[in-house]
Amino acid sequence: MFSPYYALQRRRGPADPFDHAAMNVALYGDAGKRWAMTERGRAGLVRTADTLAIGPSRATWEGDALVLAIDEVTVPIPSRLKGRVRFHPAVLTGASFALDAGGDHRWFPVAPFGRIEVEFERPRLTWRGAGYLDSNRGEAPLSRDFSRWDWSRAATRDGAAVLYDVERRDGTDLPLALAIGRDGAVTAFEPPPRATLPSTGWRIARGTRTEPGAPASVAVTLEDTPFYARSLVAHRLKGEDVRSVHESLSLDRFASPVVQMMLPFKMPRRRR
Repeated sequence: MFSPYYALQRRRGPADPFDHAAMNVALYGDAGKRWAMTERGRAGLVRTADTLAIGPSRATWEGDALVLAIDEVTVPIPSRLKGRVRFHPAVLTGASFALDAGGDHRWFPVAPFGRIEVEFERPRLTWRGAGYLDSNRGEAPLSRDFSRWDWSRAATRDGAAVLYDVERRDGTDLPLALAIGRDGAVTAFEPPPRATLPSTGWRIARGTRTEPGAPASVAVTLEDTPFYARSLVAHRLKGEDVRSVHESLSLDRFASPVVQMMLPFKMPRRRR
């Protein structure tokens, strides 16, 4: 949904979204950050009921596990990313939420918590821990209907907590605060007050919500780009101190011509 090639094609006329597919892989650790996001054309896309293949990488449901077989090349400095990620959802919610008034954009908290197994050949690493799975689907460009959003997900004693703060182009806001139990039940709760977080090096505004008397802080900035930031944020939700995976997205910045010109350096394109 952040393809500069798709955006360019839309400006010229009708565009085929299936001609603009990519698998984004980001690894963070002691050995540094590795990033791959190569766009593939329709010739490199295969979809079946249980498999999505994009170029040499694929995602497949094997029983109750989602398995990612990853074979990518990092950018801007080329190196191999080759390995396998297996995610075992603890529960599937079946829930979805409209992010805009017309229902053109929906978000799905598919599996808010589960067990993950990571085994990579290049670089060589093995990891076991907790993971989650969500999804967005849209019938229109994000930049048409939204100016920005903050999103976060935290593991809690009872399951998970998710915050979604959306600023729409029509001047309205959508604050979502959801508690997701271990039985998969999704319950809305009153969003705590907003808290401003330090902006990124690229001056992307960040914010979250935390209970009164509990400050919010950025523990680690994992990704700092001209229009998007991924961070770990410490705050308090429903009486519990949590650490959330947090993202901030500026669609105004994404739509700017300068950023569109920069994106191909992070997102090369191949036919297949």
